[in-house]
Amino acid sequence: MEINERGFSKKALEDFELIDQAVQHQDQQAYASLMKRYKKAVYYMILKMIRDADDAEDLTMEAFAKAFKNLHRFKKDYTFSTWLFRIATNNTIDFIRKKKLKTMSLNTTMSDDGGNSVTIDVEDDDNNPQDEFIRTQRIEMVRIFVDKLPAKYRKLVQLRYFDELSYEEIAQELEKPLGTVKAQLHRSRELLYEIAAGKEKHI
Repeated sequence: MEINERGFSKKALEDFELIDQAVQHQDQQAYASLMKRYKKAVYYMILKMIRDADDAEDLTMEAFAKAFKNLHRFKKDYTFSTWLFRIATNNTIDFIRKKKLKTMSLNTTMSDDGGNSVTIDVEDDDNNPQDEFIRTQRIEMVRIFVDKLPAKYRKLVQLRYFDELSYEEIAQELEKPLGTVKAQLHRSRELLYEIAAGKEKHI
C-alpha cells in the first residue's frame, strides 16, 4: 500500500488501517476507534453550523451511521476525516435547508487533520429537487439501526427522527417531563452509536 508518497499524516494512515479492519474483517473495535477519534470534532463542527446542541447530537449520530453504512465505498484518495466531515456537512446542510435556519457559518472553510481545506458549499436554491430524495435516504439509513433498538427507545426515536417532533412536542405526546425525554433520547443515541459500530450484540 504505497500511501506515504501521497503525503498523508500518521493519523490518516492509522485511519486507513482501521477502515481495512472494519470493512474486511468486520472488526467492531475498528468502528468504535474511528468513532472515538472523530465524534467530538464532528459534533462541534455541526454545532457551529446550527447552534443547537440537541440537533447537533442527532446530526452527529446520522453522520456516523451514514459513513459506516458506506465505509466499503471509501477510497483512499483523501483522508477519512475529509470524507466524514463532508458527509456530516452535507447532512447538516440538508437539515438547515429543510428547517430554513438562518446561519452565519455556511461560508466557513475548515481544515481536516491532513491540512486540506474542507469548504462548505450551499446553493441558494431552496427548491432543490434532490432534497426530498436525500431526506428519504437518510430516514431509511437511520431506520436500519432504529429497528435494533430496545422497544422502550424505539417510540422516542420514531417521534424524533421520523415524525420530526421537537423535544417539547415529544414530552407532550408521551406525557413525560422534558428532562426525561432528553435523557432517554440521549441514551437512545448512545445505543444507536453502538449499533452503528456493530456492537448490537451487547445491547
